Amino acid sequence: MRLEDALFNWLQIKIVAEARQDDHAAEETRLFFEEIIRDDHAVTSFETTEDETMVHIHYEVEGKRKRLMFDKESVEQLLHDINSNPKYNNQ
Repeated sequence: MRLEDALFNWLQIKIVAEARQDDHAAEETRLFFEEIIRDDHAVTSFETTEDETMVHIHYEVEGKRKRLMFDKESVEQLLHDINSNPKYNNQ
């Protein structure tokens, strides 16, 4: 898996895990992607910031700081899809 894909997937599931704190599968999946990012891509740190339209991932590889940006709407799509599916909601 490419680093960019792993970071995007991690970001999507991070948003889901934060919004659905009782969703243990989401939290396990977030940890899984963090493991891929660290072990497969040698990323030593990563964090997010956001503005009105973009989510930024700041990360470090081999001592070099880097940044990726993703469209906020795309990043939040997984949470929206989960929340709109009655199968995944006990409401």
